[in-house]
Amino acid sequence: MGKLIIHSTLLCVSLIEFILFVPVCISARTSSSSSGKRVPAIIVFGDSSVDSGNNNFIPTMARSNFEPYGRDFFGGFPTGRFSNGRIPPDFISEAFGLKPCVPAYLDPAYNISDFAVGVCFASAGTGYDIATSNVAGVIPLWKEVEYYKEYQEKLRSHVGTDKANEIIREALYLVSAGTNDFLENYYTMPERQLEFTVEEYEDFLIGLADKFLRGLYDLGARKVSLTGVPPMGCLPLERTINILDNHGCVEKYNNVALEFNGKLGQLVKKLNKELPGFQLIDANAYDFVLQIITQPSRFGFEDAGVGCCGTGRFEMGFMCDPNSPFTCPDANKYVFWDAIHPSAKTSQLVSNYLIQTHLSQFL
Repeated sequence: MGKLIIHSTLLCVSLIEFILFVPVCISARTSSSSSGKRVPAIIVFGDSSVDSGNNNFIPTMARSNFEPYGRDFFGGFPTGRFSNGRIPPDFISEAFGLKPCVPAYLDPAYNISDFAVGVCFASAGTGYDIATSNVAGVIPLWKEVEYYKEYQEKLRSHVGTDKANEIIREALYLVSAGTNDFLENYYTMPERQLEFTVEEYEDFLIGLADKFLRGLYDLGARKVSLTGVPPMGCLPLERTINILDNHGCVEKYNNVALEFNGKLGQLVKKLNKELPGFQLIDANAYDFVLQIITQPSRFGFEDAGVGCCGTGRFEMGFMCDPNSPFTCPDANKYVFWDAIHPSAKTSQLVSNYLIQTHLSQFL
């Protein structure tokens, strides 16, 4: 239960913050157009690595819509992103000439005219395994797909069937999930460990990923970027509790990440071969993220062992107390923002890497 509490959050953004934030994001999001672009929209599925605030609007403790989260976002207000600023879909959207922030589908401040060029269905705390989403009561992946189906209907009503089908077909879909399946579920809760060895659980997740991606294909998606898991043994929280190894990276977790990512890569090859017209990209950033963590000064960072928020060793979500005297003054010096999630600077570096090495074919 200890990790579950650490990996959860409470508190909501105040009404004043919400009112002040909305105009900032509206002005940012209406400054660009999708007309004539090869990628007319960015559509996002997954977990907290890509959630732009959907959890704000469901009954869960897994939220980050309060300070100091968002302090480096537009206007300096928390949005539900687990970051001090923007997250990868935001940077990727901007790089493709679209909006500099991708809105959360459940956010009532937005409507279908906003979502037509970018929408996020992701939910912090979710995974491929429905048992993972049950841990913190968040949106399971199947429900994200149901919201996407609802979005398609709204889009067709808004721009017409032909235009909507074009957007659906030409949009770039970003999928990022898997870390919670291991850290929040398999290694924390007993059920799956009794049912599977870790290798068997990896295969179980691959089967679920296969079904999910085929489902997206059947709904019209053709350009999909699939991101695996990072060096999860090097997350500050995992290093904090790795006392016996002098707070080094937990190599067991990193090895699982490598093995799982390898299986995802094989799945990508399989689906591209079996599904006509599918352009599924194996957007594996494991090695690049590990470089940042092991050689932080090379990328302009001063610390990769702890996060900026609080002591940086175990805080995430509600434990990132806005009144903590330990929170760092400059998140750009830290690879991680909290004990799990990267800083906005790291997210931008990783996004640039993925664009240059994996997504440039869509530009």
